[in-house]
Order: sequence, then structure tokens, then C-alpha cells
Amino acid sequence: MKAKAILLALLLTVPVQCEEGKVEVTFTFIPDPGEVVTSVSIRGSFNNWDEWPMEEYNGIWSITVHLEPGKHLYKYYINGEWPNDMSTGHNGKPFDLEAEGYEDDGFGGKNAYRIIEQGGFYAVHNDKDPAYLCVSEGRAIVRVKVPRDSVVEAEVIIHNETFPMEKQLWNQVSEMWRASIPTIPTPLENRNYTIRIERNSGETMLNGSMDDLSFKELQWVDDGITYQIFPERFFNGNESNDVSALACDEYSYGIGVEPVLSNWSDAPTPLLCCHQYFGGDMEGIIEKLDYLQSLGVNLLYINPLFESGSAHGYDTYDYMSPSKKFGSNETLKALLDEAHERGMKVLFDFVPNHTGIGFFAFQDIIERGKESPYWDWYFIKGYPFEPGDADAYECWWGVPSLPKLNHTNPEVKEHLYDVVDHWLDFGFDGLRIDVPNEVIDAHTFFAELRARVKDGHPDAYIVGEIWSLDPSWLQGDQFDSLMNYALGRNILLPFANGTMSAENAFFALGEYFSAYGENVYGMGFNVVSTHDTSRVLTELGGGNFSEEAKAIGVLRLELLETLLFSMPGTPVIFQGDERGITGQKEYHDSQRYPVQWDESNEEVFSYFKKLSSIRGPQLQSNSISLYRYEENIISFFRGENILVIANNGYTSQNFTLPKGRWSAVGSSESFEGVIKMPPLKAVILTL
Repeated sequence: MKAKAILLALLLTVPVQCEEGKVEVTFTFIPDPGEVVTSVSIRGSFNNWDEWPMEEYNGIWSITVHLEPGKHLYKYYINGEWPNDMSTGHNGKPFDLEAEGYEDDGFGGKNAYRIIEQGGFYAVHNDKDPAYLCVSEGRAIVRVKVPRDSVVEAEVIIHNETFPMEKQLWNQVSEMWRASIPTIPTPLENRNYTIRIERNSGETMLNGSMDDLSFKELQWVDDGITYQIFPERFFNGNESNDVSALACDEYSYGIGVEPVLSNWSDAPTPLLCCHQYFGGDMEGIIEKLDYLQSLGVNLLYINPLFESGSAHGYDTYDYMSPSKKFGSNETLKALLDEAHERGMKVLFDFVPNHTGIGFFAFQDIIERGKESPYWDWYFIKGYPFEPGDADAYECWWGVPSLPKLNHTNPEVKEHLYDVVDHWLDFGFDGLRIDVPNEVIDAHTFFAELRARVKDGHPDAYIVGEIWSLDPSWLQGDQFDSLMNYALGRNILLPFANGTMSAENAFFALGEYFSAYGENVYGMGFNVVSTHDTSRVLTELGGGNFSEEAKAIGVLRLELLETLLFSMPGTPVIFQGDERGITGQKEYHDSQRYPVQWDESNEEVFSYFKKLSSIRGPQLQSNSISLYRYEENIISFFRGENILVIANNGYTSQNFTLPKGRWSAVGSSESFEGVIKMPPLKAVILTL
């Protein structure tokens, strides 16, 4: 025991400086007495959630790595399995005794995090990373990360011209300095530059080159508002196709339970998530396009429309055909044409990781076994088998109706790439990609996909369903944006709920926006509530399914949505959130219950309309920079003359404004010197 104690003391030594700009950090896992552990790895935001194996010595597992200063999320991967909750999952205890906090992982559990500090000066700049060099809104954005309060001034020098840098973002340990450089009159390509940093004890010079600025932002994304549609539960525009849902349900293949076809307002059953059908369809979406246009919506994200075996559609039977329960190819073409006439673009939901059991290749394997030309499209572990036998083939998360595709097979990849080409040619304006991180050799697969997409459709928008802060997908070779749960659910939601302090929220915003390029900000797909989460009003204390909204929840919702609409990128509304709908995931996935169009909370609806009216003309700049926080208040600038202030406390608080006379956007109020911030309130001011 004495030797083990000495080893543990060595492992937990305070991190020391190592290579330039990084810190040596040791992670340790100590099994309980009698606990059988054969392997431990660490996966985190610092290694793209890949595996870094730990080494075992005298029963203690550890690894030492070099990390940049800042906040790093991670989980231990033990005996080939993910722990659900890093905070309490180890027999009621944390897995890592040195973890400094925990955040939702997007799958009902928690990641751990550490905040790494560093002594001494460092300057981080990488001209190949858009977080440090990109073109946004026609200007080159150059940034450098340095320790907190270590820099007196900084500037970018290009030939004989100098461009001042300003402190833009910061967190507990570091800060980001930024310069904005016009592209005219000299083109940016093939221009070398120097960053000169004057610090408290000397001067530092860094060199860079603008020879690769190929990651182009899609400027149309930031122009408006996105609306997510779960088509089976949005609106029933054609009752004659309702019964088609039963014919294609997975039950017809001998798997699952018998589906039910319900009237639009029937009570939810335990089948609500997946096999209780209500009749929503594409004609219903067409009928509501004028309503969506009145909300300022310019982008529709529609959950899977293609033939499948469930109400949610993530078990694809035919990637090339819309589901009969939703309508025909002609109906889909009419939907796209009608949306485009209103200036709306439309994303389709693409599911490349797995199919449903009714997919032609899987059915051919069931019939012909190893004689099937599609045998290597999946991972078959035993034959013959019946559909639903999860031991016979690999599935997504062990769900037998979702057999996993083999992306090492070139034929599989080509089929999936052809699917995307087909629908973009058909008229869609982009795609949202389901669970991309679970695709085999995912980064290579999506780099190849992006090249195909952008070659034929350079303005197509590519969004990946990644729940964490992860810049590795946003380097210009894969996605344009992630589903930014890391912003909406990990920062804005807990702040509005009062479970995250103003200080932590302020620093978290600094960490978040330091990780991505400013071109990426403008393409941000910013979500809080989706088909995979509880309704945002419910999560804010507004009540459970079918309950009348509580006033406290409505106040928090208005605070949260003001912040969401104030962020660079596009705010995403999940269908019905603008009407004050409640619903918790824990109750039959009741967030997926059909939108009841004769019901609406008018206070909530009016507030969404107000936000949509002020977003377009006032909040177009991609730039965001922090101002200050105090007690329960956070504040930040959008562009040069928009200031957003939010109070998540229960009492009013005076807040000192920057110099000048500030006017409230959307009202006639103006302020100078000090503003009295009401409780649970956010305001947008313009100079």
C-alpha cells in the first residue's frame, strides 16, 4: 500500500510546462478493490474522442498527455465500454478524482472536464486552423491565444501596413486577441504576415501565411431563422396516405410491436416515440409554409422523409424515395418549389451510419446469405438469422432494427455518396447528418463526401450531429457547422435555468467561440430543443406534457431565446416551441407529440414573433466579443454597436454600460451610464 500511495502522489503532481504552449497533465483511474479492469483509455475533446490507452502499474491506470491551456471534456473508456456518468458512475463515485466539473454529454450522461492552467508566457497561432485564420464577411480574421492579462498590445503586420488587435474573448486561463483585415485592395492569397505581441516582459513575434483560405462561409445561413420539422407530427395535410404508415412499419418484417394509427389529438401511448402514427405529411408542411414565413423562417430542417420502418425515420428502407406516408416524389418537389418561392432553403436528414431492416441490401442478405452481393455491406456475425436478432449482426447501440453499415466497403460509400448527390440535384439545399462520429473512419468518409458535395453544389450547407465542442469537424474539409448543442444546451440553457453562474457562463462563451473560426460562427446551427431532447419550456420549469405553462418557465424561455437569437449563426426552433408547447423525453418521448394547432401560449408566440422581427436587420455581423459579467449578469457585443445583456437572477440589478447612449432594439427606451436589468431578462441594445 505504501508503494501505491507513493505512485499516486507522483501521478497527481501539479502539471508542469512542457512543449511550447502546452501543459503536461496526468489522468488517473483507481479501480475499487476486487473490480476487474482489463483496459482503460481516455477519450476527450482534445483527441477528437479517439482512444488513448492508459498504462497499468500496481493496479492503477494512468496516462500523461500534453494539452493546451483551457477547458477539456473527457471520459474514461473502461473494458471497451463508455461509462454513462463520469461524476457518479463509479459505484456512486467519480471515475476521476481530479475532475473539476461535469457537463451533459448529450446522451443522458455526463462528461468530466478539467481546466488546464499554465505558468509562463505562450502564444498559440496556427494559420491552417480557421480558429486562428479565416475569411469572414469579406475580411481576414487573424487571432492569437495568450495567457490571461499577459499582453499590453498586439498587431498584425502585412508588408508596411499594421492592423491593431483587440482582446476579444477570454476564460479563466487564456484570452484570444483578434484583428480584422480588409481584403481590398490587395488579395489575401499569398500574403505573409507577422503578429507582433507586446507583453509585460518583452516582445513576441509570430509569422503566418494566407496561402490557404479555401474554407468559404455560406453567408445565407446567418440571414434568418431555422425551423425543425418532425414531419409525422407537424400537420396532416392528406388523410388518405395515413394508413401507409402501418404497411411499411418494421412490424411487417416480423420485428417489434404492432403499430397504431391514431387521431391527431389522441393521447400518447408507450409507442409514441416510434410506432404510434398520427398522419403528418409533406402536404401538411406545404399548408404551413405561410405560417413559417411569418416567423421569419428561411431554412427548414426536416427529419427523415424517406421510406423507413418507424415514425422517426432513422431506420431507412429506401434512401431514394420519400415515404408513402408522407407523399410522393411529386409532393416532395412541390414542397421544395413552394419553399424556394418564399425564399426558404431546405435540409434533408441523412442517416449514413445504419439502415433499417427493410433496406434492400439487408433483405437480400437475409434471403441469400453469403451468396448475396451485399454480404459485406454489414457486419454479419451469424447466419441464418431472423430480423431482430441483434446477436447476428452489428447494430447501432444494440438496437436490432438499425443494422450498422460497413463503411470500409467502397460500394457502401459510393451508394451513400450517390444518395446525397441525388437529393441535392433534386432540389435540397443541404443536409443534416445523423450520428456522423459513429461512422467507421468518419473523418475520411466525410472529407470525401464534402468534396463531392461542394464540387457540384458549392452553396450546399452541411451540418453534423455532434453534441460536444469539437473543432476537428470544422476545419474546412468536412462540415460547415455542427448541431451546436455545446452552445445551446451546455451554456445558454443552464444559464437561463440558473444552474450555471454568470461567471461560468461568461467564461464558457469565451471557450466556445475561441474554438471555432469566425466563418464557422456565421454558419452556426444553434439548437437547444430538438426531437431528441425534452421541450425547452419543460426544461426551464414551464411544466410537463399537457400542463399549462408556468410563468417562471415562460420568463426563462424568453431570456434563453433572446440569447439564442443574439448568437452568430442561425437560431433553430423545434416545431411548436414558439407556441409554448411542453413535453418531457422521459414520458414516452412526449416532445414528439403532434403540434396541436388550436392551442398556443400567446405570450410565448408573441415573443418569438418579436425576436424574429428584430433579428434580421440588427444581428447580421458574425463577430462576437465579450464585455463583462457581474453577479447574475453576462454581456457581450455583436459587431461594433450591438450589446446584449442578460440577468438570470431573481432580483433587479444595476449594470454599468459602455460609454454612449444605448437604445433598446424593438422599443423606444434608451439608456446612458447605467441600465437597471430586471430579473430573468435579456435585452439587446444598439449604440
